[in-house]
Amino acid sequence: MLYKKLLILCCFILLNNCTTTNLTKNKSSNSLDNPFINKGFSLIYNDKLYDNKIISKKIDERSLVVFQKNLKKNTIVKITNILNNKSIIGTVGNNADYPLFNNAVLSLRIADGISLNENEPYVEILEVLQNSVFVAKRAKIFEEEKNVASKAPVNNIKINDLNIGKTKIKNKISNKFSYEIKIADFYFNDTASLLVDRIIKETVIKDIKIKKINEKKYRVYAGPFNNINTLQNSFNDISMLEFENIEIIKND
Repeated sequence: MLYKKLLILCCFILLNNCTTTNLTKNKSSNSLDNPFINKGFSLIYNDKLYDNKIISKKIDERSLVVFQKNLKKNTIVKITNILNNKSIIGTVGNNADYPLFNNAVLSLRIADGISLNENEPYVEILEVLQNSVFVAKRAKIFEEEKNVASKAPVNNIKINDLNIGKTKIKNKISNKFSYEIKIADFYFNDTASLLVDRIIKETVIKDIKIKKINEKKYRVYAGPFNNINTLQNSFNDISMLEFENIEIIKND
């Protein structure tokens, strides 16, 4: 009799543990992670960049592949030309080395598809989560885009020839070049101030500011910068501190 009671008690505990485990698994599988997002200046791949060892690996100009250091291989990403709001879907390729200043390296096919201007290649890289509705809707179209990309010719992106009156470029550069470097956002102004002190002490950049975005967000940033050279130099100096996700934000 005692044996039967012990057996029933063990079965009850076992079933209870299994139920708890299943509930935990179901709960975790329904949770959504925050997608990676970054705004910045990309590089448009060409063989000269590879030959000069600025980029460590090649990209086929007809592919829909991007290099992005923060994301794993085969991650689906949405690449948006922020200056004209054109977007295209691509996938992250193999790990590759490229300049810290650039938030991605794009194939020529992608750059041409979003009418990216190589004088101001300002793009947003957005991770498309595997469990999002967007992936389900775009899966078939994405495969069709890859097939088209492998067959269609790629038109070189044209730039202005200052010696010729006729404009060849597809897209105008924005009238005002004005950007700031978003270093980090914080809930409290005191925490943001501590980071400002650290940057001033550990880098050559002294013009670090705090901007109140709303009641719960304080942004530490540098700028504004009115030309790409000073922007890039300051970005590289800040990158030495190895912050997780530094962004470049265009001022309206």
